[in-house]
Amino acid sequence: MDSLPKRKTNRLTGYDYSRPGCYFVTICAKNRRYLFWDEFDWRVGAACGRPRLSPIGTIVEKEIHRLSQIYSMVCVDKFVVMPNHIHLLIRIRFSESGRPQAAPTLSQIINQFKGSATKRAGYILWQKGYHDHIIRSEADYLRIWDYIDTNPAKWREDCYYCQAEGAVSP
Repeated sequence: MDSLPKRKTNRLTGYDYSRPGCYFVTICAKNRRYLFWDEFDWRVGAACGRPRLSPIGTIVEKEIHRLSQIYSMVCVDKFVVMPNHIHLLIRIRFSESGRPQAAPTLSQIINQFKGSATKRAGYILWQKGYHDHIIRSEADYLRIWDYIDTNPAKWREDCYYCQAEGAVSP
């Protein structure tokens, strides 16, 4: 009997994704559709300052801000909403009491975020899964911070940019 191929896991085997630490997360829009920026900005690359978010992009931004309200041990240190994906720098902290307390896993945080944004938008926004990188040093953290900070100005150089896909609208 033939079995379906198993999907390769993107997570680090054996790592506890609920432990305190910093994580760089990238989540792509379903079919990499350009949903999150105003059309003019994704066409020109938003080289001049902060891009204007579309109504869906505004929903996504609000849901990012809500993460630390939903999970007291979670902080989004930095983020950027791009035309067809988002980058998040997420920190899971120790509980304020110092006592052991169950923290959400990174997967739970991302699934809650994706579900909430999708519900508010009224249709599926995200492709399956997400990409994560465990931040292991201050230099790594600063490099990622800078990448997130400068990403909109470098949109045309981004690996998720494709002029043909740019014609796809919501």
